[in-house]
Amino acid sequence: MPLGPLRPSPLVEQAAQRLRDQIAAGAWPVGTRLPGETTLAKELGVGRSTVREALRALAGAGLVQARQGAGVFVTATEPAEDWPARLRRASVADVYEIRAMLEVRAAELAAERRTPDDLAALDRALADRDAALAGEDAGVEAFIDADIALHAAVVAAAHNPVLADLFAGFVPVLRDGLLDLASLVDVRASDDAHSRAAHAALVEAVRGRDPAAAGEAVRAELDRTLTGLLQSR
Repeated sequence: MPLGPLRPSPLVEQAAQRLRDQIAAGAWPVGTRLPGETTLAKELGVGRSTVREALRALAGAGLVQARQGAGVFVTATEPAEDWPARLRRASVADVYEIRAMLEVRAAELAAERRTPDDLAALDRALADRDAALAGEDAGVEAFIDADIALHAAVVAAAHNPVLADLFAGFVPVLRDGLLDLASLVDVRASDDAHSRAAHAALVEAVRGRDPAAAGEAVRAELDRTLTGLLQSR
């Protein structure tokens, strides 16, 4: 199928989209070498620099790969999905399973590495969560945000920037999932004294530099929440 000339508008974006469409349609199967820049530029009616930028965009999407001295080859027919998009597509139960792995280790590290400033932040976050749980005027969103903020404070106390970034990536999906759950059950009412005590125990385990207790507190609480999520399906 001929590529056809482009209309005058953002040419790089148009060129990239036209080439992406051709790849998706199977005009150039995976492993195929694309025509050279001069040929593509002539068919698209643009300059070689525009084609070069378009190919760079396709490479960034994981669709093509330039090989030194050999040309540009098709490596996939669909763009690579970025991490935030993958998380948005995941179920909250799946995210919780991974979250548990991440947060258990974060809690253990927090117990080993916490500073006085970290403990102050944890105490504030726990107090905010208790207030949101007990306050009649506090909405469910405020409680969910306070709960996530406490867990984020534990992760921050681990002093591992990669863990912190991973948790931050989970937060929007976790929040949306918990808000969805709140439409089915009263999450504040279901957050009983056991859960309140469990979060307090987590903070005390971090304070007491007890990695095993901190990790177990997180594991037990997240397993409990995950069970509730699965039952609500």
